[in-house]
Amino acid sequence: MNNYKVQYDLVRRSRDLLFTYCESMKPSDYLKKVERLGEHSIPSLHCHVSDAYRIWIGKRALGKSVEKTPPQKITSVEQMRKVFHKTDEIVYEFLENFTADWNQASQDTWNSNSAELTELWLFTHTVTHEFHHRGQIVKIGQQLGYKPPKLILPKPIKKENWNLE
Repeated sequence: MNNYKVQYDLVRRSRDLLFTYCESMKPSDYLKKVERLGEHSIPSLHCHVSDAYRIWIGKRALGKSVEKTPPQKITSVEQMRKVFHKTDEIVYEFLENFTADWNQASQDTWNSNSAELTELWLFTHTVTHEFHHRGQIVKIGQQLGYKPPKLILPKPIKKENWNLE
C-alpha cells in the first residue's frame, strides 16, 4: 500500500465534504467575491488550489505543460469538481512515479530564488496549501450566513489497515 495515496484519498474525501457544503449554497453566494478576503470567491480559491497542485506537481515534478484554470469560467460546484478530477489524475501519476526516493532534491527557482525541492516537500506543500485555503472557503461561507460544515470524515481508514513500514 502506498501511504501517500492513502493520505491523498483522505484529502479527496475531505474535499468532497467541502464541495457538498458549497453545493448547499445559493449559486450567487458560491460565486460571490468577498471583500474581507481580498475580493476572492470560493471558485477563485479552489482554482488557486488546483493550480498549485498542477504547477508544483504537474509542471515542476512531472515536467507537464499545464495551464491555469480561469476562475471566471467556473460557474458551479459541478464544474469545479471536474477541474479537481483532472488535478487528481496528475497527483496520482506523481504518487506512482515518486515512491522510491522521496527525499531526492532537485534544483528549482521560486520567486527568483533557487531552492532544493524534494518530492516529499512538493506533496506536503500542496496538501497543506489546500487545507489553508479550505479554511478560507469555510470562512467565506460563514460570512455569507452558512453554518460551517463538519469536515471530519465519518468513516476513517481503520488503523489495522495502515501500512507503516
